Amino acid sequence: MKKLYYYLLSVTIVFFLLSCKTVQKTPGPISQTPPKPAQVASVSNNTSFYWQQRVDYKMEIDMDVNTYQYKGKQELVYTNNSPDVLYKVFYHLYFNAFQPGSEMDIRSQNIPDPDPRVGDRIGKLKPDEIGYIHVNSLKQNGADITYETVGTVLEVELSKPIQPGEKVTFNMDFDAQVPIQIRRSGRNNKEGVALSMAQWYPKLAEYDFEGWHADPYIGREFHGVWGNFDVKLTIDKNYVVGGTGYLQNPNEIGHGYQTGTLYQPTGNKLTWHFVAPNVHDFTWAADPNYIHDKAQVPNGPMLHFFYKNSMPKEKLENWKNLQPKAVALMEFFSENIGAYPYKQYSIIQGGDGGMEYGMCTLIAGEGSFNGLFGVTAHEMAHSWFQFLLATNELKHYWMDEGFTEYFGEYAESVIFNKSFTEPTERAYNIYRSYANSGVEQPQTTHADRFNYNQASAISAYYKGYVFLSQLRYVIGEENQKKTIKKYFNDFSFKHPVPNDIIRTAEKVSGLELDWYLMDFTQTTNTIDYGIKSIEDNRVTLERIGLMPMPLDIRVTYVDGSIEDFYIPLQMMRGEKPTNATLKPDWAWAYPNYTLETNKSIGSVQIDPSGLMADIDLENNKK
Repeated sequence: MKKLYYYLLSVTIVFFLLSCKTVQKTPGPISQTPPKPAQVASVSNNTSFYWQQRVDYKMEIDMDVNTYQYKGKQELVYTNNSPDVLYKVFYHLYFNAFQPGSEMDIRSQNIPDPDPRVGDRIGKLKPDEIGYIHVNSLKQNGADITYETVGTVLEVELSKPIQPGEKVTFNMDFDAQVPIQIRRSGRNNKEGVALSMAQWYPKLAEYDFEGWHADPYIGREFHGVWGNFDVKLTIDKNYVVGGTGYLQNPNEIGHGYQTGTLYQPTGNKLTWHFVAPNVHDFTWAADPNYIHDKAQVPNGPMLHFFYKNSMPKEKLENWKNLQPKAVALMEFFSENIGAYPYKQYSIIQGGDGGMEYGMCTLIAGEGSFNGLFGVTAHEMAHSWFQFLLATNELKHYWMDEGFTEYFGEYAESVIFNKSFTEPTERAYNIYRSYANSGVEQPQTTHADRFNYNQASAISAYYKGYVFLSQLRYVIGEENQKKTIKKYFNDFSFKHPVPNDIIRTAEKVSGLELDWYLMDFTQTTNTIDYGIKSIEDNRVTLERIGLMPMPLDIRVTYVDGSIEDFYIPLQMMRGEKPTNATLKPDWAWAYPNYTLETNKSIGSVQIDPSGLMADIDLENNKK
């Protein structure tokens, strides 16, 4: 669930909680072909050697735009880079979720606060409106193998185990039907987009150091295997297609992405041929009324825009006005996170909120300009956090949603010369309400296991935002910025886990930070420090919450002068860069701390920056 939806939903968050109780530089040249994931030495995942699996897809798809059914042939070369012998594999069949009685349907009808876009709509779908993927045949290296469809997962018994380092080829024939669009993917959505094709093909599940990730599709997000895609899509000749990958035959299909002599088809269909190097998903959208615009990012990718020409004039103008701002966004993210490595990126009117995909995003297109820009900023930032830094979104959703929300707001503040403080304060306040609500669940909770949809949203977007923002407070702003860039450089085209971001921060800052990751993300421990008493030149501080933190203290003396103090947390084994007066460490187990000054104290404030997520601000000033 993406930014536009949660921006609108955020107005109800308070009621939910109460009911529970600078100038940017141009990035350097992009790579012509993204690098392949390397097997590199790593401390991640409790191993001394990092590995990840690989898939290479070739697909031929024939789409009938009248019945919304399509036939597919898939050749998949699977490389077992793991040290394990594999006896089974699993495929995701995501479209099977859009059927009455599916897990997505039942969960939506039983959770206390269902996504309003879903509600009970799946249960009302008719046979010609449901989604499905039917596997007709599956072979391993030419030999038939046994398989069974179980909801949204295909369970496959291999005819021969796959040995470490071995490559095998799977060949599959399948039929599928595109559902009425309910969530992310489907046909004929409320904005009139004909086909928004995400999670539309049989997708091999990820196997990593934790084993298989053959999760059913209940409503959250995804985890995929890195590889190359070669897709040939045959569709009605009047449709314009945009999505993942580089179009190989622009002149042949007649809707070209480049100039040249155009091929005039003799039949009713055209075949669009796309190639996408080193991605972990493939998405496309198609509509007969798409406008296709382009904008070049200096020393960066070509941006493609697909949006319906049937929108009102002011909505069309919003899409025109978006284009130079999208260029600015791409430059900002490349400068502040790391250079975007592909040659293109597409922003596509898909009609349902916003969702990130390989080399593209599908977004709602008929809102205000501010809404259109905001969702574009968020979804484009996802090209870094989740697409290039490919976390498992079912387990570590806060690493992509929270970091993306942070950088989307950061980019907007710079591009429009707006305050970054305001959205940051909003995120902290939403988190504080959640932490005080009595319904908070740890961020280690599986994304489908939250008791409330809104609790899942707050944990992912806002607590994830606070994690990254508060890291500025813990290690210093420059160290936080260096951490993000090193994290990108070290873990792009891989599957980073929470330990990877915190170990990166440790390497940059020289501080010990495991306590921060553990308390803030693996528990519901809270931060609460207070001012217990002030006596002349002595202030006594108290730790009320269980989570430890270093403290920034601002003292205003009786004579009106101000002095800042820094009290390190002993278990950090060091201090962040600061100009404040350094005081002795505070060991966590001691509930009280006495700070002495050289002059009489008039007032004291804990954390004048507001970047520490203390859940009770009332006791932070005296």
